[in-house]
Amino acid sequence: MNKELLKKNLRVVPDYPVKGIMFFDVTTLFKNHKCLEEIVNGICDLYKGKGITKVVGIESRGFISAAAVAHRLGAGFVPIRKPGKLPADTVRETYSKEYGTDMIEIHTDAISEGDVVLVHDDILATGGTASAAVKLVRKFNPKAVYANFIIEIIDIPRSCPIPSDVEVTSLLQLGEKDY
Repeated sequence: MNKELLKKNLRVVPDYPVKGIMFFDVTTLFKNHKCLEEIVNGICDLYKGKGITKVVGIESRGFISAAAVAHRLGAGFVPIRKPGKLPADTVRETYSKEYGTDMIEIHTDAISEGDVVLVHDDILATGGTASAAVKLVRKFNPKAVYANFIIEIIDIPRSCPIPSDVEVTSLLQLGEKDY
């Protein structure tokens, strides 16, 4: 995995979406085919052989790599979205993040009890979105749940940690010295 290539192509936007937040813009990674290939290959290397049957992508940047990983692993792709974006019956979860609260939803028929699920998003910061996504997925009683991120911000306290029995991986671990 070429972590330096990913770091070199990552855009960091200060004070977005609010003052004091350093926003890691992964769209600059997605537009570079070599970076996108590194991301997909890196995630697939971590999860091949684990029996993943569904890859859950969190709106919206999580969709991009999650769909590619699902295809490569021979799994289905399931979106988690903001309220009102999914057309059929949903279940929802409210969560806290660095600058407020939010909600996410998943279709009620998205996951089965026998599924092995990989929850994927672009960034792990405080853990609010990821923790809420794991809670949503667990409502379906899957066989196993994993969580993966392109970037993990290591110097932000996890106000909403992902449960300790969920294996969490990330391709890049970035701290203040990296931006």
